[in-house]
Amino acid sequence: MNSKTQSHSTHDASEDERNRDIKIYVNGDIVHRDEAKVSVYDSGFMLGDGMWEGMRLYDGQWAFFDEHMDRFFNSCKAVSLDVGMDKAGILDALTRTAAANDMSNDVHCRLMLTRGIKDKPFQHPKLSRSGPTLVIIMEHSKPAGSLQSSGITLATVPQVRGLPMSQDAKFNSHSKLNCVIACLQAEQAGADEGLMLDPHGFVNTTNACNFFIVRRGEVWTSTPDYCMNGVTRQKVIDLCRANTIPVFEKNYSLYEAYGADEAFLTGTFGAQTPVASIDGKTIGTGERPMTARLQALYKDLIRQNTGSRSL
Repeated sequence: MNSKTQSHSTHDASEDERNRDIKIYVNGDIVHRDEAKVSVYDSGFMLGDGMWEGMRLYDGQWAFFDEHMDRFFNSCKAVSLDVGMDKAGILDALTRTAAANDMSNDVHCRLMLTRGIKDKPFQHPKLSRSGPTLVIIMEHSKPAGSLQSSGITLATVPQVRGLPMSQDAKFNSHSKLNCVIACLQAEQAGADEGLMLDPHGFVNTTNACNFFIVRRGEVWTSTPDYCMNGVTRQKVIDLCRANTIPVFEKNYSLYEAYGADEAFLTGTFGAQTPVASIDGKTIGTGERPMTARLQALYKDLIRQNTGSRSL
């Protein structure tokens, strides 16, 4: 990549000096970020053995809290990871952490749970005997304006979204090496993010977000067979169906993606982020009426879900 070219990611945020002094939740204690520590014997650090959720706070309310908790608890159950509390307990921990930071809006949270501290530095889950480690990081975080104005550039990468029996993409797991490799491949190709294919060569997701295209007034995204189980992805699909916008979960190739009228990414942080180009090919004309319509519908949905008046 040309060192003079500014790169983006879908998680670029406006700088906020308040984040230098945030307080972080670690197993019931809420401490300054400089004091937040996890053992080198923790299974998350040692093996990537854990699950996480990303959520946003709007006027004191977590958007789509139930949907995020369903995904989180289902993922933990699937890998026999005891959360140690119920949804109400998670909400209480989130509420305490937000209050300690005097946060209510434009806040992004990463909730992380690992299998906990291991007795010995080996793989077996039974070596984690002291209970789970729960960490909550909240930051004042607003997506950078350039994400909307210039869009994201993508490069198709060799790294693929794998089969469910290898590492199911539906897990928001700490084991993100597959995505990290894809991100590196895209960066080395001069793009902001990597566009990942499924094992059969069909377009799937990026390394960080779910991926949509717009063709002739229709909205397309991949089948759910290999893609991330995105909360925002599902909300966009639901919004299309509720507003008589043709939407299809289907297999499609780079041929259709290159010739799309619009393309955008979905994720909790960036909501809907436009795609400017794929593999150096400009997507559409730069006009993005469908993306703009879905962004407006999504903001209305958040207002309904959280009661927020600040959007």
